[in-house]
Amino acid sequence: MSNTTTEGNKAIVLEAFQTLFNKRDYKEAERYWSPNYIQHSAHIEPGREGLFNLIKSLPPTLRYEPGTIVAEGDFVIVHGRFSDFGAAVNWIAADILRIQNGVLVEHWDVIQDEATEEQSKSKAPMFGTSFPKHSA
Repeated sequence: MSNTTTEGNKAIVLEAFQTLFNKRDYKEAERYWSPNYIQHSAHIEPGREGLFNLIKSLPPTLRYEPGTIVAEGDFVIVHGRFSDFGAAVNWIAADILRIQNGVLVEHWDVIQDEATEEQSKSKAPMFGTSFPKHSA
């Protein structure tokens, strides 16, 4: 797999997440998610509609921040933070996506509540270079 393809796949994921989670542009997001999207997340109903309906149900303050992103072949993994979505704490997620013909066709995730500095035994933030400003 060429570096161009892996870089392109990373760009697709970042733009897809920005379009859906931060811009809430559902029509444009349809370009990035396959109509036959396979969802493996325990938090989301099946298919593209399940994902879109979940986002529609969350407060408009929802924000997604991408962090580290890696790609190999048809797979992209992005480590990011979901914040201000109505939960008491932010979520730190590793989203694993399979891309086919330039669209997201399959998704898995690993999600963890973001720890405050007081809660962290390592005293290192789970995402970025600083701890969340709120306490759980």
